[in-house]
Amino acid sequence: MTDPTIGSLRVNGATLHYEVRGQGPLLLLIPGGTGGAASFDAIAGDLAAEYTVATYDPRGMSRSTLDDLDAEQHVAEHADDAFRMLELLSPGEPALVFGGSSGAIAALHLLTAHPERVARIVAHEPPVVEVLPDAAGHRALIAHVQETFRTEGLMPAMAVFAAGLQKDGDTTEPKAELRLPPEAAARAERTMADLPFFVGRIVPGFMSYEPDIRRLVGLSDQLVIAAGQDSRGELPYRSAAFLADRLGTELQHFPGGHIGLTTHPAEFGEHLRKAFRAST
Repeated sequence: MTDPTIGSLRVNGATLHYEVRGQGPLLLLIPGGTGGAASFDAIAGDLAAEYTVATYDPRGMSRSTLDDLDAEQHVAEHADDAFRMLELLSPGEPALVFGGSSGAIAALHLLTAHPERVARIVAHEPPVVEVLPDAAGHRALIAHVQETFRTEGLMPAMAVFAAGLQKDGDTTEPKAELRLPPEAAARAERTMADLPFFVGRIVPGFMSYEPDIRRLVGLSDQLVIAAGQDSRGELPYRSAAFLADRLGTELQHFPGGHIGLTTHPAEFGEHLRKAFRAST
């Protein structure tokens, strides 16, 4: 695989690390959770045979530094970062965009704010819990996670958060061991380093986000809502499915669960290609 071209982009309050591979129409990949540009390494090379593939570390994550380490994080600002990437790498030309998890939330806002810059967006399991009929319960969950983080620390807070994402009633059934590809396992140290920022800043800032349903309905021909075929019933899946229903679009199923990109990279990448080819 050809080494990516590395760059940095100065944005409001931060400096973004980004990487570019390939040639062709621009495909911007927005990571979720504690993932950065490296979370796409397993698929970026293959996609670069058809697209100019751009990946980056979201502000505050990994190699993308903040001017103010204590700054609150807002979806609109992260979406503006993605817009600045499009302006840099594909000026005046609509681009393809993929976002996963919290990155999918940023992608949704990017679409509503700058629809003219987007040819098609694939949003994989955006945890937009405010669209759910039981949103109040999930607000309480996020408050509980934050309080646990303040009073007991990172790992107890992560345990509360993980339990809240599970299927209803699925708290005692033992889980099969998840085998990650070697590249993903090698990123574990960086992922752990970013967890405090994710729990303390990204989770409250993103999971309180309310998408503009009316505007998204009018832009639904530019949007694919996707979910993992193995994550039915989990909170991010439910959010994605309910959002697709509200928009009157069909929910597309991708391989694996919420982190299918990591556990099933080849199959995930092929599904992504098909979703984008359908737009041309």
